[in-house]
Amino acid sequence: MKDISLKELLEAGCHFGHRVDRWHPKAARFIYQARDKVHIIDLAKTRDFLLKAAETINTYAKEGKTILFIGTKRQAKGVVREAAKRAGIPFMTNRWIGGFMTNWPEVKKNIDKLNNARKAKEKGDWKQFPKHEIVKLEKALRQWELVYEGVADLKAVPDAVYIIDIRKEDNCLREAVKSGIKVIAIVDTNTDPDDIDYPIPANDDAVGSIQLVTDFLADAYLEGVNLRHKEVKPEETEVKKTPEVKAKPKKVHQVKKSST
Repeated sequence: MKDISLKELLEAGCHFGHRVDRWHPKAARFIYQARDKVHIIDLAKTRDFLLKAAETINTYAKEGKTILFIGTKRQAKGVVREAAKRAGIPFMTNRWIGGFMTNWPEVKKNIDKLNNARKAKEKGDWKQFPKHEIVKLEKALRQWELVYEGVADLKAVPDAVYIIDIRKEDNCLREAVKSGIKVIAIVDTNTDPDDIDYPIPANDDAVGSIQLVTDFLADAYLEGVNLRHKEVKPEETEVKKTPEVKAKPKKVHQVKKSST
């Protein structure tokens, strides 16, 4: 897995926190100092926690587990969508779907409606309907895709979630905690990191910061997937050894000397 430097984090603006009067006391362990009434995040800790989160995601990918990327704020939508699609990761960028983890069976029904509608359209099943009915079906499909497009391939609740802004995605965070799902998240100086399993102290507003962290985690996941695909089961590669047959020692017949 690749490394990341403090210079890269600095240039991306990961170190800028919020104003000192908007901080959360529990984020104090990630703060380096205050400068011009703005908290500066300790980038050494950002790097350490980012590498730990990336290692976890890499392991999840190698084990075939799923992770859901969530970023519905304006600065994060495009970044999350692009990174997730590149790595084959489920994502949610339009809005959080209430009950996604706590009421999964009902959510899965809507995902199935989307997938069934797509299949019916591709097969040409809609051609049998009158034009006004097709227009209604198209409209319903667009609405489903707007909400469920990034999670259309999910078969079950994800094993972990990666959240850009835990204040904005507070409903998502509550559902994940209640469901016992691991949470990886960017935590800024105005957030409480206590409920986050793998916090990444960084600026969660700047596009550069979001892009760097998200791309790094997506790369870690993609690397894990590639390693899993390359792995060959030991029993498939193990050459069966034929049992070694030891040659029996030949009996030496002694010739008796004849007496003269």
